[in-house]
Amino acid sequence: MIDVIVIGGGPAGLSAANTCARNGLQVLVLDEFMKPGGRLLGQLHEEPDGEWWNGIKEASVLASNADNLGVDVKLGVSVHNLQSDKGNWIVFTNKGKFRSTNLLLATGAAETPLPLPGWTLPGVMSIGAAQVMTNVHRVKVGEKGVIVGMNILSFAIMRELRLAGIQVDQVLLPPRNELSTESSNPLKIIDDLSEAAHLAPGFIMKWGAKLMRVKALRKIGLSFYPSNGFKIWDVPIQLKQAVVEILGDKKVEGVKVVKLNTKGDPIPGAEKIVEADFVCIAGGLYPLVELAAISGCPFHYIPELGGHIPLHNERMETPVDGLYVSGNITGIESAKIAMAQGVVAGLSISQKVTKRIKLEEMTKAIEHVHDVRAKSIIQFHPDIQKGRKKIEKLWNHYYQEKKQTKIPSIENSI
Repeated sequence: MIDVIVIGGGPAGLSAANTCARNGLQVLVLDEFMKPGGRLLGQLHEEPDGEWWNGIKEASVLASNADNLGVDVKLGVSVHNLQSDKGNWIVFTNKGKFRSTNLLLATGAAETPLPLPGWTLPGVMSIGAAQVMTNVHRVKVGEKGVIVGMNILSFAIMRELRLAGIQVDQVLLPPRNELSTESSNPLKIIDDLSEAAHLAPGFIMKWGAKLMRVKALRKIGLSFYPSNGFKIWDVPIQLKQAVVEILGDKKVEGVKVVKLNTKGDPIPGAEKIVEADFVCIAGGLYPLVELAAISGCPFHYIPELGGHIPLHNERMETPVDGLYVSGNITGIESAKIAMAQGVVAGLSISQKVTKRIKLEEMTKAIEHVHDVRAKSIIQFHPDIQKGRKKIEKLWNHYYQEKKQTKIPSIENSI
């Protein structure tokens, strides 16, 4: 019998699998992609100290360690169902059924679509797809394009495209509709981007972004925002312009752009056409929780963590026996945090199976997650700490409702 099946061969899943294997567990990792590494495979960015974070290299190290530790990594495997059966988990896939006593869901995140007229044309893609095509497959997505949507992810990948020699003409807002909601609100975008002031290139831009943290200055700043945009890495950022339609016959040929007032409302008659042969849509990320939903795990909607989250504690345990979670399924954060969470999940599973994990080791691993989170340069959601506190309170409340005197502590379980 396999001790644990890990669904997802990304940073969280591989880190957890390696931790389990180091503690003597028999581990099976299932992933639908042709290479291990998950979102790591497309990541490439510069750290504040000048060092480059190379996701492909990080994925290679994790995969090599898994191989050396005897972890069975099966690629090209799609999971479509789960069942709990007499203390075991049955995982249904396109390659048959697998059974284990413990199950870790490290399924990561998916991109939020922002539909607009013309988005089915060839040449339209999500910003994440552009990243994978560029950094993983080394395929040039086009000669000149635009990005629709402003968030940390779109700016990070915008720079990656520029480094690959791909011209990004400008970054614009999506049209206002029921699905785009706050992502089309210029004031909300200023609010979000001011939290990422430390990532801005150059002292003046860092200083200006920090000033925008003052609520009273945001409207003033937006009123005086230049009509031709403000350049970041030589790409105009258009806070007062939105793409309302993607144009083309058999492929992308351009976009129709409308000017906006400070409230984000279109200005009648202020339209223009921008030529482009590709369009990247950046709607942000949400936790990929479908498998957790059919496992019987309780869920809660926590916007600070990116959406609906399976209930879990700091040890990556869920209320469902033998079910664990780690990585972006628990909230949208960086790959470094996912890796740290994976170690915690691996220790929790190892403790359940072997009863040999020391309290100090578990405590140190949890503290490492906190430390990595505090030092993270990329915050997909500025109120992530608030979201983490919410899930902690919900975990406490869940067990209070179960009439337990207190939540099982690390001291009691280790």
